[in-house]
Amino acid sequence: MKIVAIDTLQLRVPTPHPIRLAFPENRLVAVTIRADDGPTGFGYTIAFGGGGGEAIQSYIETRLKPLLLGEDPHFVERLWERMYRGDRGVRRVGLAGYAVAALDIALWDLVGKAAGLPLHKLWGAVSDRIPAYGSGGYPMYPIEELIAEAQRYVAVGCRYYKMKIHDPDPQVNRRRVETLRKALGEQVRIMVDVNQKCDVLGAIRQAELLQEFDLVWYEEPVLADDIAACAEVAHAIRIPVATGENNYTRFEFREILERKAARYLMPDVCRGNGFSETLKIGHLAGAHQIAVTPHTPHELSLPVLGALSNGFLAEYIDWVPADLFEGMPLCEGGCFHIPDRPGHGIALASGADKKYRA
Repeated sequence: MKIVAIDTLQLRVPTPHPIRLAFPENRLVAVTIRADDGPTGFGYTIAFGGGGGEAIQSYIETRLKPLLLGEDPHFVERLWERMYRGDRGVRRVGLAGYAVAALDIALWDLVGKAAGLPLHKLWGAVSDRIPAYGSGGYPMYPIEELIAEAQRYVAVGCRYYKMKIHDPDPQVNRRRVETLRKALGEQVRIMVDVNQKCDVLGAIRQAELLQEFDLVWYEEPVLADDIAACAEVAHAIRIPVATGENNYTRFEFREILERKAARYLMPDVCRGNGFSETLKIGHLAGAHQIAVTPHTPHELSLPVLGALSNGFLAEYIDWVPADLFEGMPLCEGGCFHIPDRPGHGIALASGADKKYRA
């Protein structure tokens, strides 16, 4: 079997209210890998807010696509290494990491289909049912919208909800968390996401004001680039730290683990060089007794979580229109059942390529 064509497509997908208050649209860069025999592989990466989609697509077309054409798609690890090492002038983080991810996801989808197995079973499954947490709570939401969004996730069974804390006044953030805590009651646990908005002292001060709320985690307290600063925060506060959505390689995660900078790791399959690297990160975390709860998108995180004994939660952001994908897993009873279809189980819906083409 040889790869004979790789097609790329950029999709512009508007987001629903209230998410559009933060991100009016997202861009998907989708790839389809075609071989001379057997199934096709489908992969994609997501540029939140739309920024960078054109650059990701261009990098795939000009730098990565030529490295795969004519190769046997079954040799996923070899092809991943070829992409990862193929451009010495650009580190495989940022846009380049997104580009490698889209192709790696498509390669694994093709291999899973050829084997007739869903990916979590191909990799050695531990579970086919993954609990979810609702995610959103952006700072521009009025408090009524914040509570209403959280309650929508609770209505489908989610026992966890994550909100943002971005206000420069830590007391304002505390009041929003307290109000949500009272509205949801004790049956729902809360996480907070700083999104790299603080320095070390600011992050520590904010965490001290939130200590009483028994938070599951305190996410990305400082710049993701500064792992030493994240470790300083983690050692100084009593709330567990989560980080990783803006770290892209096992080497970055190795440093996070060695510095004991987090109790939860959050690799993003679509940013962090695809399934291949995310699985390595997950197993590395397992060697340190650290839980993995990937950054969105949940539909592509589920196969990874199903293959990791240290997988914890799937992040659920309900933004995908019903006519974008076929095979989108539904959250029922607070959990996702991993699709049993071969590959990752997701495909573009009929007509979506035309409706959402950028």
